[in-house]
Amino acid sequence: MSETSPRLFIVSPHFDDAVFSCGALLATHPDAVVCTVFAAPPEQDMHTEWDRLAGFASAHASVHARTLEDDAALEVLEAVPVRMPFRDAQYFDSPSIARLAAALEETIYRSTANTLVMPLGLHHPDHVLAYDACCEILPRLSHLTWFAYAEAIHRRQPGVVDARLADLEARGIVATPAHPALDSHTIDVQRQALLKREAVYAYASQLRAFGPHGWEDVFGDERYWQLSVSREKGRRAKKAGH
Repeated sequence: MSETSPRLFIVSPHFDDAVFSCGALLATHPDAVVCTVFAAPPEQDMHTEWDRLAGFASAHASVHARTLEDDAALEVLEAVPVRMPFRDAQYFDSPSIARLAAALEETIYRSTANTLVMPLGLHHPDHVLAYDACCEILPRLSHLTWFAYAEAIHRRQPGVVDARLADLEARGIVATPAHPALDSHTIDVQRQALLKREAVYAYASQLRAFGPHGWEDVFGDERYWQLSVSREKGRRAKKAGH
């Protein structure tokens, strides 16, 4: 794909989120960028419960192995990995919303993307932080096409998606159910599903941590909303803040 061609940029809080939630979309859009936000190991090694469940003796071993899993998964989908230098909340060093937003905006500018896909920010604090940062960036980059996706596994929790859609409305952002309509490589639905399945299985450590039935939702229907800034609602939100 040439640099002048439309390019998809998916914000993934953790190594697996984009593939778990948007793998079918990625399967039909080779050369998409998957930007993993919380991709750095902690400065000092440590041992967390999640990493233990995933089969690792230390955080450094976990991040190293998860990076390799991500490489394998994205290779299946012909996606381009971009990793930011921020740490998972379990390592107790989360960035501020402003710091993350500034770094993410710069990363988007450096890409050739014209279509951004952000998480709804369901349940997990890292997902919420990525969502908050994207919401800060969106009005400044409203010339780009924006979508949100419902994160697999977390989207099963009752009411969480509706709560996030209400939050977007309160922020002056209109969310309309839609699927990213891009020029894509035509592959049949069966091939699309097989590619996603192969990519999902690359994250063996995370599937182990979720347990035998904890990750079945990743093969459910992918859900997207197109986002746009409502000038009227944006003014109301601004007035309400005074």
